[in-house]
Amino acid sequence: MEFLDYVIDGIINGVIQTTLLEWIAVATGLASVWYSMKENILVYPTGIISVLIYVYIAFSYKLYADMGVNFYYFVVSVYGWYYWVHPKNDSRDQVPVTMNTHAENLFSVALTVGSFTILYYVLSTFTDSDVAFWDSLTTCFAILGMFLMARKKLESWIAWIITDLISIPLYFYKGLVLTSFQFLVFTIIAFAGYFAWKKSMEKEEEKKKRERANSAAGATA
Repeated sequence: MEFLDYVIDGIINGVIQTTLLEWIAVATGLASVWYSMKENILVYPTGIISVLIYVYIAFSYKLYADMGVNFYYFVVSVYGWYYWVHPKNDSRDQVPVTMNTHAENLFSVALTVGSFTILYYVLSTFTDSDVAFWDSLTTCFAILGMFLMARKKLESWIAWIITDLISIPLYFYKGLVLTSFQFLVFTIIAFAGYFAWKKSMEKEEEKKKRERANSAAGATA
């Protein structure tokens, strides 16, 4: 009961102390994740606004790895914006959702482990971060999630779920209560996004099967 009172008081005080800048970052961040779930290209302009604000916020709270990953988000968002709307098949408006190949899974593991190792070494050795391990852990999964999302891979949502679950207590500990709550909402949306993209991928696969069947039928006619 005392813990619950502590959490409620922390949320109330955190909301009261939340700056306008953080409110904007939260609103555009939530919009970005929602648009991502819907496969709407507005995921990128809204996301870019949010991540640029969080670069500043993360620096102010000594979350250096998170600051770096938000700058990385910006760069990959520009790439993803271009990639999504330039499918190889010109009959499509966007690239379809796909799953990683075996080689892509190996690359994903290497990217996650490599980025964590580098980040943890840098933060624990060269900065005054008091959450070097957790900052590095959430950041390495976020790096993976953003890259896979830019490539429109279903596995991106798994990486985001892990990122969000770690970020909830991390930001709460740092006193960014509204942002912590935002990551709770992100977690819920990430689960919904996974199933929405899975359904989209299955529909695309079914469409391809029908096209192949029709093509085969036409060839034998």
